[in-house]
This record gives sequence, structure tokens and C-alpha cells, in this order.
Amino acid sequence: MRSCRRLAADRRQAPSQACPPAIYLHSSYNSPVKRRTTTTEGRNPRSRGLDLKSTQGMLRVINREDARVSRAVAREIPAIARAVERIAEALRSGGRLIYVGAGTSGRLAVLDASECPPTFGVPARMVQGVIAGGRRALVRAVEGAEDDFSQGARDVAQKKISAKDVVVGLTASGSTPYVLGALRYAKKRGATTVGVACNSGTAIERVARITLVLDVGPEVIAGSTRMKAGTAQKMVLNMLSTAAMVRLGYVYDNWMINVALTNKKLRRRGLRILEEASGASVAAVARAARQARHDLRAALVMLKAGVSAPEARKLLKAAHGDLRTALGQRRSRKRISKFEARKRGDGKIPD
Repeated sequence: MRSCRRLAADRRQAPSQACPPAIYLHSSYNSPVKRRTTTTEGRNPRSRGLDLKSTQGMLRVINREDARVSRAVAREIPAIARAVERIAEALRSGGRLIYVGAGTSGRLAVLDASECPPTFGVPARMVQGVIAGGRRALVRAVEGAEDDFSQGARDVAQKKISAKDVVVGLTASGSTPYVLGALRYAKKRGATTVGVACNSGTAIERVARITLVLDVGPEVIAGSTRMKAGTAQKMVLNMLSTAAMVRLGYVYDNWMINVALTNKKLRRRGLRILEEASGASVAAVARAARQARHDLRAALVMLKAGVSAPEARKLLKAAHGDLRTALGQRRSRKRISKFEARKRGDGKIPD
């Protein structure tokens, strides 16, 4: 980082003249040079005259633009897969998945993190969300919070980040100072860093180890990144957390086999899952669930392997919680071409 005196000299200023904070605090991310307009801030030619259209016409424009989102996400699946593999590895080793974002990105981050415990039955510490401005930013916009690079680092530091963790920074622009500060700190701590942005060639690509660029194009309303950019980020968050949990064995076939049975609806769902997955009678399923103390994975092992509850738990423990392994069922390993392996950059064959 260059000193204030050096910057002043560069700009032909007197040394005593105050340097603008935006220039000298984090000059690598806040350049004094005028930036080009990012794609997400540009004007969308396909939505011009939006306010002159009928309600249905306006909705069709929005719907057509939303259709572009899934294609943008699909183009990044190889990079998303690399992130998922690293996340699963980290969680399996006792690490955590930490999301960081500001505004819409931050709210989506907290939303995905908060839904993992009830969906997959995992502890709340495993997947966490950090939003610029703290809890109040979840219900009321705290727009200025995203500009604080140092606060991003401080907020992540409170999570006691280590090399075991994966930190995912979400920023539609790709240059939100709060997110960059958080990722820079996480990187220094040895954590794996993943950047999710909707513009290419931005600062986040210089900080993140894995970068996902979701090129959704300009928004229907110029700059309103809560729309396509937000939808794209939510889709990626769904993929990251869901695929990682599948890899950890918290999903059997396509059932939420580790769902937290916290209310009547979920308890009914749990029994239905056991009945469908095991093919056993309603009475046998209810008995197994009761003996397993409503641990669906243990109950399923009991029903399919014909063992007692203590034996089912031993099998699961020996399999590190992987239900397929506990049942003696092997997952198939998909072969990929040499070209795909080179494109992945690590030559590994994914599960």
C-alpha cells in the first residue's frame, strides 16, 4: 500500500494535503481512475420502454430475462463443481462453510445458511452467513455497510477462520469492498476462498481461489441486482449447499434422510421417507423410528440391513455418517474425458 505522501506526490499535491480515503485506504480495490460501467449496471436494450408496456407485457419481459439466468449458471457448472468438492472436503474434516455478502447477496447468504440445519439435520455452526450491517440489515437496507473493507475483515475474523474452512463471498458487481475485505482476511488465514460475481474481470477474481462468474447480463431495471443477479446467486447457493450435503451422505437417493423432525409435518414426512426408502410396512417403519429415537438414517439402516438400533449406529459411525457406505452400497464414479479433466485444472475424476 502506498503512503499518503507518495500518493500526494504522484498526483502533484502538496504533502500536507489530505488524501481522499477512497484512494489510499485500499487502493488496489478503490482505484482513483474512473471505472468502466459493469454489465449489471448497464441499460438493458430488451427492457426499454418498460413503463409504457401493459402489465402482461412487462411481466413477459421480466420472465424472458429470467430465462437467461439458468443458462448463465449452467455455463459455470465445472467451476461450481470444484467449489462443491472443496466444501464437502472441508465439512468432512470438521471445517465450516461461511457465506459473506452485502445487501441482497448477504440476505441470500444468510437464508441459505439458516435452511441447512432443518433440511439436512446439521449443526448451525456448519454453515453460516455473514451480512454487512449485521442482523438489522436482514430486514432494513444498510447500504453504506458494503463500502467498509475493514469491517468485512473484522466480521469474518470474529468467526475465527482457519485453513479448514471455506469462505464464499457473494457480490453481484464483483467489487464490493466489504466482501473483498472478508475474502482477503480469509485467504490470509489459509481458508479456501470462493467468489461469486455477475461481472467478469473484477477485483474478486484476484482474491478468490475459485471464482464463479454468472454472466446474466444487464438487469430489467438498470442496476437492480436483486433481480437476475440475485436469482443467479440463489441458484448457486442452492447448488453449493445441497450438493455438498449430498456428498456428505445427508441425502439418500433424493430423500432428505437427515431432515430435522421438529414439527408434525416433518415427522409425517420422515415416516413417509422411511416407508418409501425401505419398502417396509407402516408399523415396521414406526417401530424402527421409535427404537432409533427418530434418527432417520439409523432407522433406515435397521430396516434395510435387519440390525438393531445400536448396531445401525455403529455401522453409520464406521462409515463416517455416509448412509450408502453403511448399507454396503457403492456410489458409481463418473468418468470424465481428458479434455474435461484439463479444463477442471486438477485432473481429478469427480465422484
